[in-house]
Amino acid sequence: MAADATRPPALFDPTAFETFRFLERTLDASGLVTLRYALDRGHEFVERFQLPLGGPVDEAARARADGLLSLLHWVAGVSYFKTAATPLVSCESGTPGPATHALLEALYSEGLAEFAYTNSLPALPRPRFPQQPLTIAVPAGEAREREPKRMLVPVGGGKDSAVAIEIMRRTPLELALFSVGDAAPIARTVAVAGLPHVLARRRLDPGLAELNSEGALNGHVPVTAIVTAAALLSASLRGFDTVAMANERSASSGSLSWDGVVVNHQFSKSLRAERLLSAAVAELAPGMSVFSLLRPASELAIARAFARMSAYHRAFTSCNRIFRIDPALRSASWCCECPKCRFVYLVLAPFLAPERLREIFGRDLLAEEAQFEGFALLCASGGHKPFECVGEEQESVAAIRLLAQDARWREHAVLQRLLAEVLPRQGVGSGDPATVLALSDEHDVPDSLIGDVRAVLGA
Repeated sequence: MAADATRPPALFDPTAFETFRFLERTLDASGLVTLRYALDRGHEFVERFQLPLGGPVDEAARARADGLLSLLHWVAGVSYFKTAATPLVSCESGTPGPATHALLEALYSEGLAEFAYTNSLPALPRPRFPQQPLTIAVPAGEAREREPKRMLVPVGGGKDSAVAIEIMRRTPLELALFSVGDAAPIARTVAVAGLPHVLARRRLDPGLAELNSEGALNGHVPVTAIVTAAALLSASLRGFDTVAMANERSASSGSLSWDGVVVNHQFSKSLRAERLLSAAVAELAPGMSVFSLLRPASELAIARAFARMSAYHRAFTSCNRIFRIDPALRSASWCCECPKCRFVYLVLAPFLAPERLREIFGRDLLAEEAQFEGFALLCASGGHKPFECVGEEQESVAAIRLLAQDARWREHAVLQRLLAEVLPRQGVGSGDPATVLALSDEHDVPDSLIGDVRAVLGA
């Protein structure tokens, strides 16, 4: 086919670049972090974080945080690397050690699997990072065995972070909340929690959007890893020793297999990513640790716990789409048309009355027949699990099984179709609610906290 003569050529050609460069990282006395990157043919990027220090930071504290500043530099670079997805990287301000090297190679390949798949790239990006020789052996499991003292809990404004907050409130540990930005759901959740809030600000390079419009590659990046790295650096600078994430076990489940990996929208929330990150932190900042407080639980179990936390019901939102559409709608909480809205509605429904969910969402999604296909897709009926922060198909099936026994929901039109058309395709033992709700032993929650985790997330 002849080229379209009316269409101007792309101003940015991703194939013209070979190397992505990590140039420089700085942290000044005001808490301003400056991260510099470049492509090998002249495009430079500058990203900035403003971290609230809470007071003067002495040189010893800055030195202790230097490794975590490096981590943030390397992890945040994925937002600019993706513009060309180059085969090579150059670390010009320091070379990662073995554990950090393993984390970065995973984030810049598996963490970009959805990006590569949806952009129809010929293969997964697999850039090779340079690596320092191993100089200090990090004992396996050291971070898990260390008992936390001062805890920073990142908040995204969803149900998961609210449950994590309430678990930690049961403990005697000193606790503060952390966020990058203060979008309305975050601000509302922080207000309900009534705990100290460490608020960081992130400013992407302003030229990135223009490059995207000129032909740079764009798509999903492992943003949770970036937030976690920012939280770790902030925690270190403010004297905290632990960052407790709110990532559930369902985050380890992907959507499909492609080019030798599982394409997982939530890769940087997965247990594999958590353990890679934990090993990198042990290598870069031995006094710090990171783990996920909710790792033993499914989304359905978390929803059961959240249903009891009524103070947060009008504060939270788990809808991502509402932040990408008309800015005038951003004061709302739910678009009610995306996979995330449907999934959260579905897993909360067995534990809340229809009228309560109408108060939260503004609509009764299981009564709207046009929603059927979207709900069916959550069970992988007619396709793969959506590229969204939704749980495993078995969780959706389990929620449907629970609703089938609930007189409050049984007459809803969408549920009736799910029972008639989707449930019969499932095996007899699939989506067993007791199995899905049971807590797993595969996690890195410290022994001193697991009792509180089980108390909140249990029946």
